[in-house]
Amino acid sequence: MKNIRNFCITAHIDHGKSTLADRLLEHTRTVTGKDLQAQVLDDMDLERERGITIKSHAIQMEYGYQGQKYILNLIDTPGHVDFSYEVSRSIAACEGALLVVDATQGIQAQTISNLYMAIEHDLEIIPVMNKMDMDSAMPDEVEDQIIELLGCKSQDIIRASGKTGMGVEEILNAIVERVKPPKGDPEAPLQCLIFDSVFNSFRGIITYMKIVNGTLHSGDLVKFVNTGKQYNADEIGVLKLDLEPRKTLGCGDVGYIISGIKVSKEVRVGDTITHVDRPCDKAIEGFEEVKPMVFAGVYPIASEDFENLRSAMEKLQLNDAALTFVPESSAALGYGFRCGFLGMLHMEIVQERLDREFNMDVITTIPNVQYRIFTKQGEMLEVHNPSGMPDINYIDHIEEPYIRASVITRTDFIGPIMTLCLGKRGELVKQEYISSNRIEILYDMPMGEIVFDFYDKLKSISKGYASFDYHPNGFRPSKLVKLDILLNGEPVDALSSLTHIDNAVTIGRKMCEKLKELIPRQQFEIAIQAAIGAKIIARETIKPVRKDVTAKCYGGDITRKRKLLEKQKRGKKRMKQIGSVEVPQKAFMEVLKLD
Repeated sequence: MKNIRNFCITAHIDHGKSTLADRLLEHTRTVTGKDLQAQVLDDMDLERERGITIKSHAIQMEYGYQGQKYILNLIDTPGHVDFSYEVSRSIAACEGALLVVDATQGIQAQTISNLYMAIEHDLEIIPVMNKMDMDSAMPDEVEDQIIELLGCKSQDIIRASGKTGMGVEEILNAIVERVKPPKGDPEAPLQCLIFDSVFNSFRGIITYMKIVNGTLHSGDLVKFVNTGKQYNADEIGVLKLDLEPRKTLGCGDVGYIISGIKVSKEVRVGDTITHVDRPCDKAIEGFEEVKPMVFAGVYPIASEDFENLRSAMEKLQLNDAALTFVPESSAALGYGFRCGFLGMLHMEIVQERLDREFNMDVITTIPNVQYRIFTKQGEMLEVHNPSGMPDINYIDHIEEPYIRASVITRTDFIGPIMTLCLGKRGELVKQEYISSNRIEILYDMPMGEIVFDFYDKLKSISKGYASFDYHPNGFRPSKLVKLDILLNGEPVDALSSLTHIDNAVTIGRKMCEKLKELIPRQQFEIAIQAAIGAKIIARETIKPVRKDVTAKCYGGDITRKRKLLEKQKRGKKRMKQIGSVEVPQKAFMEVLKLD
């Protein structure tokens, strides 16, 4: 055990975590030859296309240091705020963390929040200044920022470059010297912490775990503490680039177990595995339940695909524990699921993965957050979608979730960023200078305001220099209204949304204009209206496609033309009564992107 080191790499987006991981794998000869490609641990096509890490990836390396062989278990983590749950799970399986800071950009918001997460778990922090080979690097300035943040000495900071391989050996030596070996008792009853799992259509569910106490042998009869189910450990092993079977796994090892589990509900991240004949007293303190921030309905385009969608979601949830879902139904879209996501990027990635990995075509409704509604009888209802909102006569008051947002930016962009935050009903908490030209601004803001386009706007007005991080900060009373979209007087529940009273008219008007462009013309007139309760606040009309019925009249009396036009008008009216309007999938997607 004393020669095992478990560590993860954490940083802000684009600070070079995956590239640095490539160099560590190359230096320890874990990955060689044709397997060595850029971002070798990002094995999803989606990750390669977008250049972001979506999943944490665990891999074992062997490293010789001062005549001894050490086993290093590395977990590469995502940097985006929407995948912070992946980071928290990885941190729980480690004793040390490499905190990577980009020498060209300095400390960013996500760097700070990942650091606090690591300190809470009492991890040994090794600061690494990456991208030292770039001309725009500012090593002295960034070094001062790191010292101020961590309170470490200048010689503790390792200067490195993931591109050229500079400082890689120094990093490996620092991991061996500074990171503590895992604690645990090999003779105690078995306790393994599940930190991830993945579905394999041939072998069932492959569960990734860290052995905290005890020893696990291939073929042992084990049970999962939370679900109480028992299985045989058919195959156990360690995580190299591929799965590598072993006969036994000892205390402190990070590995996998395959036991022919077919039902995804039976494996939960944060559960404990123990022996049946000699069980442990209590489960390991797992992870706190994930708190979804954004809710949206996900519906199959073909209603008969509902059960396929359910099994696809369950398999996806194995690999992405931050996804939560419950069944729901909609008048317009049939049966589907109300899903909880950590943010808009998370929602986009889940939709993309359903399409690519499971061939599921889905429609996603307008995302919204969770509101608390207090009725006049004193009851509290949690409402995730507008259709669950009771009649306005029964409501006493509504509370909406607030977040504490931290924006770190260069001083040149303070004005536009403050204007943006105030426009989103933000309240300034404080601002403090991190260095001479960088400032951290803290705002209390409603979660519902940042759901759509806040992050995109922040990036564009700050030319990409501002970084953003947030955490929940309780609920506050708010004046919210339910905004309905009506097509020919019929509400389309998939387009309903809960919004603040000040924004309702603007959003209603924009949605009507957008739908007018996107809904194809019919044989009859279509009225698109935005309404709050019975009050119509905006309207657009799609003109009907009309045949020229007066073409056959050559001159003659006007009454002949009028007679034909009246006849056509009556026909259109009848058609309107029985005609239904299809809202194309493109319209749903475009309305989500309303500016």
